[in-house]
Amino acid sequence: MPTILAVSGSPSPVSSTHHVLTLAAERLAARGHRVDTLAVRSLPPAPLLAADTAHPEIAAALDRFAEADAVVVATPVYKAGCSGLLKSFLDVLPQFALEGKVVLPLATGGSLAHVLALDYGLRPVLMSMKPRAVAESFFVHAGGIRKGAGGAAFLEPTVSSLLDEATDRFAGLLESLSERDAAHTLPHRRLVSAA
Repeated sequence: MPTILAVSGSPSPVSSTHHVLTLAAERLAARGHRVDTLAVRSLPPAPLLAADTAHPEIAAALDRFAEADAVVVATPVYKAGCSGLLKSFLDVLPQFALEGKVVLPLATGGSLAHVLALDYGLRPVLMSMKPRAVAESFFVHAGGIRKGAGGAAFLEPTVSSLLDEATDRFAGLLESLSERDAAHTLPHRRLVSAA
């Protein structure tokens, strides 16, 4: 099964964005995928902002990204764009870091107007990195998220169901492309003449 890297671009340790990403990652893992989660906020800020790819933690994050077959990218929307934290990480990656990978963009925001940030802000950045495919984006409005005790987040049932559907479509796309690749790499039989 393909390996998926789930990247959280939220600067907050307890956030709706990270919760949405966690739910998507759990659903993908339940389908048998190996899912690795990277919270960009855990990377050292000075080397990240300086694009110091030689720094051990930044280099390790880049290696994890390179090894993944697919990527789920989650960001809160601030001022009609993805988080600066996520953009800083994407800027550190090699120019075509998504080549051959399938991507699922996820976002959370306080206004339905922020939905456009996915298609007009984040998608062009992802497309510039030459992904094999970018799945349909999924946006969670703050009204679809409820806060519980200790800052825990819960999705409204309808929103949770829609997130499951978006995650399943992404997984289906990834799995079908992987099966197609496997079919093309099967060894060809050599025809041997009986004469």
